[in-house]
Amino acid sequence: MAFQHSRRDILKLMGVGGVVFASGLAGATGLDKRGGRDKAGRNFFFLQLSDTHWGFQGPPNPRADTTLKEAVETINSVDLQPDFVVFTGDLTQTTEDRELRRKRMAEFRKIVSELRIKDLRFMPGEHDAAQDAGEAFKENFGATHYVFDHKGVHFVTLDNVSDPKGAVGDAQRDWLAADLKKLGYDAPIVVLTHRPLFDLFPAWDWATSDGAKVIDILLPYRNVTVFYGHIHQEHHHQTEHIQHHAAKSLVFPLPAPGSVPKRAPLAWNVDKPFDGLGYRRIEVGAASDKYQILERPVTKG
Repeated sequence: MAFQHSRRDILKLMGVGGVVFASGLAGATGLDKRGGRDKAGRNFFFLQLSDTHWGFQGPPNPRADTTLKEAVETINSVDLQPDFVVFTGDLTQTTEDRELRRKRMAEFRKIVSELRIKDLRFMPGEHDAAQDAGEAFKENFGATHYVFDHKGVHFVTLDNVSDPKGAVGDAQRDWLAADLKKLGYDAPIVVLTHRPLFDLFPAWDWATSDGAKVIDILLPYRNVTVFYGHIHQEHHHQTEHIQHHAAKSLVFPLPAPGSVPKRAPLAWNVDKPFDGLGYRRIEVGAASDKYQILERPVTKG
Protein backbone atom coordinates (compact mmCIF):
# COMPACT_ATOMS: atom_id res chain seq x y z
CA MET A 1 0.00 0.00 0.00
CA ALA A 2 1.13 3.54 -0.73
CA PHE A 3 -0.52 5.03 2.36
CA GLN A 4 1.88 5.62 5.26
CA HIS A 5 -0.73 5.74 8.00
CA SER A 6 -1.31 3.70 11.10
CA ARG A 7 -3.47 0.60 11.16
CA ARG A 8 -5.32 2.22 14.05
CA ASP A 9 -6.50 5.11 11.85
CA ILE A 10 -7.66 2.77 9.10
CA LEU A 11 -9.61 0.62 11.55
CA LYS A 12 -11.17 3.72 13.06
CA LEU A 13 -12.49 4.79 9.67
CA MET A 14 -13.68 1.29 8.94
CA GLY A 15 -15.86 1.48 12.03
CA VAL A 16 -18.10 4.12 10.47
CA GLY A 17 -18.00 3.60 6.71
CA GLY A 18 -16.98 1.45 3.78
CA VAL A 19 -13.33 2.19 3.11
CA VAL A 20 -12.85 1.35 -0.56
CA PHE A 21 -9.35 1.32 -2.02
CA ALA A 22 -9.07 1.97 -5.75
CA SER A 23 -6.57 -0.85 -6.08
CA GLY A 24 -9.39 -3.16 -5.02
CA LEU A 25 -11.61 -2.22 -7.94
CA ALA A 26 -11.51 -4.61 -10.85
CA GLY A 27 -9.16 -3.27 -13.51
CA ALA A 28 -8.33 -0.11 -11.59
CA THR A 29 -4.66 -0.55 -10.71
CA GLY A 30 -2.46 1.74 -12.78
CA LEU A 31 -5.18 2.99 -15.12
CA ASP A 32 -5.34 6.41 -16.68
CA LYS A 33 -8.53 8.38 -17.33
CA ARG A 34 -9.20 6.53 -20.56
CA GLY A 35 -8.73 3.12 -19.00
CA GLY A 36 -5.14 2.80 -20.27
CA ARG A 37 -2.17 1.69 -18.23
CA ASP A 38 0.16 4.23 -16.68
CA LYS A 39 3.33 3.88 -14.64
CA ALA A 40 2.11 5.66 -11.54
CA GLY A 41 -0.10 2.89 -10.22
CA ARG A 42 -2.03 5.59 -8.36
CA ASN A 43 -4.08 4.45 -5.41
CA PHE A 44 -6.83 6.17 -3.50
CA PHE A 45 -9.73 5.30 -1.29
CA PHE A 46 -13.21 6.64 -0.72
CA LEU A 47 -15.65 6.20 2.11
CA GLN A 48 -19.16 4.84 1.58
CA LEU A 49 -21.88 5.65 4.11
CA SER A 50 -25.40 4.38 3.55
CA ASP A 51 -28.88 4.45 5.02
CA THR A 52 -28.34 7.08 7.70
CA HIS A 53 -32.12 7.71 7.94
CA TRP A 54 -31.75 11.10 9.63
CA GLY A 55 -35.02 11.80 11.45
CA PHE A 56 -35.67 8.17 12.38
CA GLN A 57 -37.04 7.61 15.86
CA GLY A 58 -37.87 4.30 17.46
CA PRO A 59 -36.73 1.31 19.54
CA PRO A 60 -34.46 -0.16 16.80
CA ASN A 61 -32.03 2.70 17.55
CA PRO A 62 -32.75 4.94 20.55
CA ARG A 63 -29.53 6.82 19.71
CA ALA A 64 -30.47 7.62 16.11
CA ASP A 65 -30.28 11.35 16.81
CA THR A 66 -26.53 11.13 17.52
CA THR A 67 -25.25 8.26 15.35
CA LEU A 68 -24.58 10.38 12.25
CA LYS A 69 -22.90 13.10 14.29
CA GLU A 70 -20.65 10.52 15.97
CA ALA A 71 -19.68 9.13 12.56
CA VAL A 72 -18.69 12.61 11.36
CA GLU A 73 -16.63 13.16 14.52
CA THR A 74 -14.87 9.81 14.07
CA ILE A 75 -14.00 10.46 10.43
CA ASN A 76 -12.68 13.91 11.31
CA SER A 77 -10.57 12.60 14.18
CA VAL A 78 -8.10 10.62 12.06
CA ASP A 79 -5.24 11.90 9.94
CA LEU A 80 -6.10 9.46 7.15
CA GLN A 81 -8.75 11.17 5.04
CA PRO A 82 -10.59 9.70 2.03
CA ASP A 83 -10.47 11.29 -1.40
CA PHE A 84 -14.24 11.66 -1.19
CA VAL A 85 -17.27 10.42 0.72
CA VAL A 86 -20.35 8.98 -0.98
CA PHE A 87 -23.72 8.57 0.68
CA THR A 88 -25.64 5.81 -1.11
CA GLY A 89 -29.19 6.78 -0.27
CA ASP A 90 -31.80 6.99 2.46
CA LEU A 91 -30.09 10.04 3.86
CA THR A 92 -33.31 10.86 5.73
CA GLN A 93 -36.29 9.01 7.13
CA THR A 94 -39.38 9.05 4.94
CA THR A 95 -42.24 11.40 5.69
CA GLU A 96 -45.35 12.54 3.82
CA ASP A 97 -44.89 16.02 5.29
CA ARG A 98 -43.33 18.12 2.52
CA GLU A 99 -41.80 20.69 4.87
CA LEU A 100 -40.50 18.12 7.34
CA ARG A 101 -38.80 16.28 4.45
CA ARG A 102 -36.93 19.44 3.50
CA LYS A 103 -36.12 20.22 7.13
CA ARG A 104 -34.53 16.80 7.61
CA MET A 105 -32.50 17.15 4.43
CA ALA A 106 -31.24 20.57 5.52
CA GLU A 107 -30.28 19.15 8.94
CA PHE A 108 -28.50 16.21 7.30
CA ARG A 109 -26.61 18.53 4.96
CA LYS A 110 -25.53 20.73 7.88
CA ILE A 111 -24.25 17.76 9.90
CA VAL A 112 -22.19 16.25 7.06
CA SER A 113 -20.85 19.70 6.09
CA GLU A 114 -18.74 19.39 9.24
CA LEU A 115 -16.67 16.65 7.59
CA ARG A 116 -13.05 17.68 7.00
CA ILE A 117 -13.17 16.18 3.54
CA LYS A 118 -15.32 18.51 1.41
CA ASP A 119 -15.72 16.32 -1.69
CA LEU A 120 -19.10 14.79 -0.83
CA ARG A 121 -21.27 12.80 -3.24
CA PHE A 122 -24.96 12.23 -2.60
CA MET A 123 -27.63 10.02 -4.09
CA PRO A 124 -31.20 9.40 -2.95
CA GLY A 125 -32.90 6.40 -1.43
CA GLU A 126 -36.62 5.75 -1.61
CA HIS A 127 -37.03 7.42 1.79
CA ASP A 128 -35.62 10.62 0.24
CA ALA A 129 -37.26 10.56 -3.17
CA ALA A 130 -40.20 8.20 -3.69
CA GLN A 131 -42.78 10.54 -2.18
CA ASP A 132 -42.07 13.45 -4.57
CA ALA A 133 -40.09 11.94 -7.48
CA GLY A 134 -36.87 13.35 -6.01
CA GLU A 135 -37.99 16.98 -5.96
CA ALA A 136 -36.79 17.82 -2.43
CA PHE A 137 -33.57 15.85 -2.94
CA LYS A 138 -32.71 17.82 -6.07
CA GLU A 139 -33.38 21.10 -4.28
CA ASN A 140 -30.90 20.17 -1.56
CA PHE A 141 -28.29 18.00 -3.27
CA GLY A 142 -28.59 18.37 -7.04
CA ALA A 143 -29.06 15.68 -9.67
CA THR A 144 -30.24 12.23 -8.65
CA HIS A 145 -28.02 10.55 -11.24
CA TYR A 146 -24.71 11.70 -12.68
CA VAL A 147 -21.17 10.60 -13.54
CA PHE A 148 -17.72 11.66 -12.43
CA ASP A 149 -14.14 10.49 -12.95
CA HIS A 150 -11.51 10.15 -10.27
CA LYS A 151 -7.91 9.10 -10.86
CA GLY A 152 -8.70 6.80 -13.74
CA VAL A 153 -11.95 5.30 -12.42
CA HIS A 154 -15.32 6.18 -13.98
CA PHE A 155 -18.13 6.50 -11.42
CA VAL A 156 -21.82 6.32 -12.34
CA THR A 157 -24.60 7.06 -9.85
CA LEU A 158 -27.96 5.63 -10.81
CA ASP A 159 -31.38 6.64 -9.48
CA ASN A 160 -33.61 3.61 -8.95
CA VAL A 161 -35.76 5.17 -6.23
CA SER A 162 -37.42 8.37 -7.52
CA ASP A 163 -39.81 6.14 -9.44
CA PRO A 164 -41.98 4.63 -6.66
CA LYS A 165 -42.00 1.37 -8.63
CA GLY A 166 -38.25 1.11 -8.10
CA ALA A 167 -37.23 1.45 -11.76
CA VAL A 168 -34.30 3.19 -13.41
CA GLY A 169 -36.48 3.96 -16.42
CA ASP A 170 -36.02 4.18 -20.18
CA ALA A 171 -34.57 7.70 -20.25
CA GLN A 172 -31.92 7.01 -17.63
CA ARG A 173 -30.96 3.69 -19.21
CA ASP A 174 -30.47 5.47 -22.55
CA TRP A 175 -28.37 8.09 -20.75
CA LEU A 176 -26.26 5.34 -19.16
CA ALA A 177 -25.69 3.55 -22.47
CA ALA A 178 -24.64 6.79 -24.17
CA ASP A 179 -22.24 7.63 -21.36
CA LEU A 180 -20.55 4.22 -21.37
CA LYS A 181 -20.08 4.29 -25.14
CA LYS A 182 -17.41 6.94 -24.55
CA LEU A 183 -15.30 4.39 -22.63
CA GLY A 184 -13.19 1.44 -23.62
CA TYR A 185 -14.47 -2.01 -22.67
CA ASP A 186 -11.58 -2.40 -20.20
CA ALA A 187 -12.25 0.86 -18.37
CA PRO A 188 -12.69 0.55 -14.59
CA ILE A 189 -16.30 1.45 -13.79
CA VAL A 190 -17.96 1.83 -10.40
CA VAL A 191 -21.75 1.98 -10.25
CA LEU A 192 -23.27 3.54 -7.14
CA THR A 193 -26.93 2.88 -6.52
CA HIS A 194 -29.38 2.47 -3.68
CA ARG A 195 -31.39 -0.64 -4.47
CA PRO A 196 -29.67 -3.81 -5.69
CA LEU A 197 -29.68 -4.09 -9.47
CA PHE A 198 -30.44 -7.81 -9.26
CA ASP A 199 -33.45 -9.61 -7.74
CA LEU A 200 -32.16 -10.19 -4.23
CA PHE A 201 -35.61 -10.56 -2.63
CA PRO A 202 -38.36 -8.77 -4.57
CA ALA A 203 -41.01 -9.64 -1.96
CA TRP A 204 -39.19 -7.25 0.40
CA ASP A 205 -38.66 -4.65 -2.32
CA TRP A 206 -35.00 -5.65 -2.54
CA ALA A 207 -34.70 -5.37 -6.31
CA THR A 208 -34.83 -2.91 -9.20
CA SER A 209 -37.79 -3.56 -11.46
CA ASP A 210 -35.75 -3.01 -14.64
CA GLY A 211 -32.42 -4.03 -13.10
CA ALA A 212 -31.85 -6.81 -15.65
CA LYS A 213 -31.96 -4.23 -18.46
CA VAL A 214 -29.37 -2.12 -16.61
CA ILE A 215 -27.13 -5.17 -16.18
CA ASP A 216 -27.40 -5.87 -19.91
CA ILE A 217 -25.98 -2.40 -20.58
CA LEU A 218 -23.11 -2.99 -18.14
CA LEU A 219 -22.17 -6.54 -19.15
CA PRO A 220 -20.01 -5.65 -22.20
CA TYR A 221 -17.65 -3.75 -19.87
CA ARG A 222 -15.16 -6.08 -18.24
CA ASN A 223 -14.32 -4.18 -15.05
CA VAL A 224 -17.57 -3.16 -13.35
CA THR A 225 -18.19 -3.05 -9.60
CA VAL A 226 -21.51 -2.06 -8.00
CA PHE A 227 -21.82 -0.62 -4.48
CA TYR A 228 -25.31 -0.22 -3.05
CA GLY A 229 -27.26 0.15 0.19
CA HIS A 230 -30.96 -0.34 0.99
CA ILE A 231 -30.75 -3.78 2.64
CA HIS A 232 -28.90 -2.64 5.81
CA GLN A 233 -26.47 -5.57 5.86
CA GLU A 234 -23.39 -7.05 4.23
CA HIS A 235 -24.18 -8.96 1.06
CA HIS A 236 -22.07 -10.00 -1.94
CA HIS A 237 -23.33 -11.16 -5.31
CA GLN A 238 -21.94 -11.70 -8.78
CA THR A 239 -23.72 -11.31 -12.13
CA GLU A 240 -21.31 -13.02 -14.53
CA HIS A 241 -18.19 -10.83 -14.03
CA ILE A 242 -19.96 -7.92 -12.31
CA GLN A 243 -19.53 -7.83 -8.53
CA HIS A 244 -22.19 -6.32 -6.26
CA HIS A 245 -21.49 -5.33 -2.63
CA ALA A 246 -24.09 -4.08 -0.17
CA ALA A 247 -23.24 -1.72 2.70
CA LYS A 248 -24.63 -1.96 6.19
CA SER A 249 -26.74 0.84 7.60
CA LEU A 250 -25.63 3.48 10.04
CA VAL A 251 -28.92 3.39 11.96
CA PHE A 252 -30.29 -0.18 12.27
CA PRO A 253 -29.75 -3.64 10.73
CA LEU A 254 -32.34 -5.67 8.83
CA PRO A 255 -32.71 -9.48 8.75
CA ALA A 256 -31.22 -11.67 6.06
CA PRO A 257 -33.43 -11.86 2.96
CA GLY A 258 -36.37 -14.19 3.50
CA SER A 259 -35.14 -15.34 6.91
CA VAL A 260 -38.29 -14.14 8.70
CA PRO A 261 -41.90 -13.76 7.55
CA LYS A 262 -41.86 -9.96 7.68
CA ARG A 263 -39.05 -7.49 7.05
CA ALA A 264 -38.50 -5.35 10.14
CA PRO A 265 -35.49 -3.76 11.88
CA LEU A 266 -33.62 -6.05 14.26
CA ALA A 267 -34.04 -5.27 17.94
CA TRP A 268 -31.63 -2.87 19.63
CA ASN A 269 -29.02 -4.76 21.65
CA VAL A 270 -28.44 -2.88 24.90
CA ASP A 271 -25.23 -4.81 25.64
CA LYS A 272 -23.91 -4.30 22.09
CA PRO A 273 -25.55 -1.06 20.95
CA PHE A 274 -23.96 -1.08 17.49
CA ASP A 275 -24.45 -4.78 16.84
CA GLY A 276 -25.12 -5.29 13.13
CA LEU A 277 -23.90 -1.83 12.16
CA GLY A 278 -20.59 -1.32 10.42
CA TYR A 279 -18.98 -1.20 7.04
CA ARG A 280 -16.30 -2.66 4.87
CA ARG A 281 -12.80 -2.06 3.66
CA ILE A 282 -11.97 -3.43 0.23
CA GLU A 283 -8.35 -3.89 -0.78
CA VAL A 284 -6.50 -5.76 -3.50
CA GLY A 285 -2.80 -6.22 -4.14
CA ALA A 286 -1.38 -4.54 -7.24
CA ALA A 287 -0.94 -7.86 -9.02
CA SER A 288 -4.50 -9.08 -8.57
CA ASP A 289 -8.07 -8.09 -9.42
CA LYS A 290 -9.45 -10.21 -6.57
CA TYR A 291 -10.99 -8.57 -3.53
CA GLN A 292 -9.98 -8.87 0.07
CA ILE A 293 -13.09 -7.70 1.90
CA LEU A 294 -12.92 -7.07 5.62
CA GLU A 295 -16.12 -6.22 7.47
CA ARG A 296 -15.74 -4.14 10.62
CA PRO A 297 -18.41 -3.50 13.26
CA VAL A 298 -19.06 -0.09 14.71
CA THR A 299 -17.36 -0.18 18.10
CA LYS A 300 -17.82 3.38 19.19
CA GLY A 301 -19.80 4.17 22.34
